[in-house]
Amino acid sequence: MYARRLLAGTLTAGALALSLSGCGNSVDPIERLGRKATQDGATPTASPSVGASSSPSSSTRSSDEAYRKWGLTAPVQYAPKPDRKPQLPKAAPGKAAVVDRIPVAPQEKVVFLTFDDGAEKDPEFLKMAADLKLPISMFLTDNVAAADYGHFEKLRDNGSGSTVNNHTLTHPNLRTLPFAAQKREICGQQDRLQQRFGQRPPLFRPPFGNYNDDTLKAAAECGISSVVLWRASMQINNFQYAEGSTLQPGDIVLAHFRGPSELKGTTETQMTTRMLRSIQEQGYRIGRLEDWL
Repeated sequence: MYARRLLAGTLTAGALALSLSGCGNSVDPIERLGRKATQDGATPTASPSVGASSSPSSSTRSSDEAYRKWGLTAPVQYAPKPDRKPQLPKAAPGKAAVVDRIPVAPQEKVVFLTFDDGAEKDPEFLKMAADLKLPISMFLTDNVAAADYGHFEKLRDNGSGSTVNNHTLTHPNLRTLPFAAQKREICGQQDRLQQRFGQRPPLFRPPFGNYNDDTLKAAAECGISSVVLWRASMQINNFQYAEGSTLQPGDIVLAHFRGPSELKGTTETQMTTRMLRSIQEQGYRIGRLEDWL
């Protein structure tokens, strides 16, 4: 029943999705909806990630002046690292785990920021993320991010606890590829990220959210512990939700490193301001995904 509702949502979301540049050079409505519309014979689970330091303390969070500078009406609220990580189902033997929402208590109004691809490298966004100390889990695709990996290194090292993770070498639809080709895409990016950033990330996001059992097996063989999907996707002005019309506790939020040419004149910082406003208006705090996963 839920899958049928989500498929219907895919059809209605198509027109909006086609107005954007999706992950990579093309758009797929599935990109907006998360795991339940895109999985192929997999089971949900989760695990940890790296790429930078742990989440910053409250003393290093954004100043009272920073939120006004970036168009917000109140300071961004951050969730502290939990004393104990939520329990997630175990991965199947020989496969990476899958997570699309962190299981938190209903009253725990926390969401997690993830940004994909790496095509846009806006220096103003670097200033914004540093000023606000946004903990961002980045999922980078080599063929668009590698032109300036230094940009994302600065984002990782700004004191926010942001991390660098794997989003394949060339952003294919993995479900169309045989196992060996999937493994080349995932392990190849693991190698590239290790060479550039000094670590092999344990988190991976499949392009468009599309994966199958071969993906999970290949990811595990490449050193991935968790395949991270999402439940809410930021468009130009507002969110698109996998279910309902609001954020839910534990939602993993998908955004993209995109610029005015893909956002109809909107900048990356303007899009992010709108995203943060919506999170604030719905009464949510922002957590560092790796602290909870």
